[in-house]
Amino acid sequence: MKKHLSYLATAALIASPALAEDLTVTSFGGAYGAAQMEHMIEPYMKESGTNVLFEDYGGGVAEMKAQVEAGNILWDVVDIEVIDLERACAEGYLEVIDQSVLPDGDDGTAAADDFIEDALANECGVGNIVWSVVFAVNTENGEGPKTIEDFFDTEKFPGKRGLRKRPQVNMEWALLADGVPKEEIYEVLATEEGQKRAFAKLDTIKDDITWYDSWSQAPVLLNDGGATMVQSANGRIFAAIKDDGAPFEIVWDSHVYDLDVWAIMKGTKKKDLAMEFIKFATGTVPLSGMQDVAYGPTRNSAQALLPDEVKQDLPTAHLDEGVKADGIFWADYGESLGEKFNEWLLQ
Repeated sequence: MKKHLSYLATAALIASPALAEDLTVTSFGGAYGAAQMEHMIEPYMKESGTNVLFEDYGGGVAEMKAQVEAGNILWDVVDIEVIDLERACAEGYLEVIDQSVLPDGDDGTAAADDFIEDALANECGVGNIVWSVVFAVNTENGEGPKTIEDFFDTEKFPGKRGLRKRPQVNMEWALLADGVPKEEIYEVLATEEGQKRAFAKLDTIKDDITWYDSWSQAPVLLNDGGATMVQSANGRIFAAIKDDGAPFEIVWDSHVYDLDVWAIMKGTKKKDLAMEFIKFATGTVPLSGMQDVAYGPTRNSAQALLPDEVKQDLPTAHLDEGVKADGIFWADYGESLGEKFNEWLLQ
């Protein structure tokens, strides 16, 4: 909450009170939001004169769905994980974006060629970052788990496991830990038998799970002893190590990587202004700034600006160790698995 208030305070200091229009941009807060504030929000406000109100949310589509169905649109632009994007777009919570108006890269490369694969794959979004869900340990606790199998081994590695309270990634991890090959994860998870298998594996650590809702809580749990190992967006742990000197270690084994995109809320009255923000925020230099929290930029021209030593901390340096999140799978199965997951939590 303090971070959220600081965003608004910063916005108020930079923007003139005489400005007629505000733009509400919603993202994930924490170190991630701070990097967006520095490299995207603040420069955009200075250049455009538009006042940006920067809000936090915990991800998913529930809040978008509620706004659209109530006809009460509170957000204009939203940062959404691609694992949720397919569903949000298909169900009409987001506007279709004209990707042809995106500016060229600073090196002159046309946007369609400058953006990496998948960054423009969905008509409702423009790629913002490449990121990953990893798990991390506090090295002050001694030798920690090194594999996803270790993460599920409560005898060898006792203690609480911090997990985000949603089926995405947890279901994939459960099957990986149970021996399903990476290339077969979503094929297996699409079956009733595979889903039961995933929940059965989660049952083995259920009593040792500390659930949380927002990525910003992950490093806090690891730092204060609320968990001995945590699932986390990689940038959250990187920022804690880099900025706070936290004794954390990222484990890349079985990480689930994906993209985030900027999207426009369906029904916003500021669609044109929202698009102007997205065009700015997905430019070469703003995207390169996300190196601050170890998230990879979605433009090749932005990647070219990164030092070699920084690239080693990005998910793109560890793709062979991970699994690409399947947004289409979660668009098809997200609602039903969400219901089953909530039922499982209550058992």
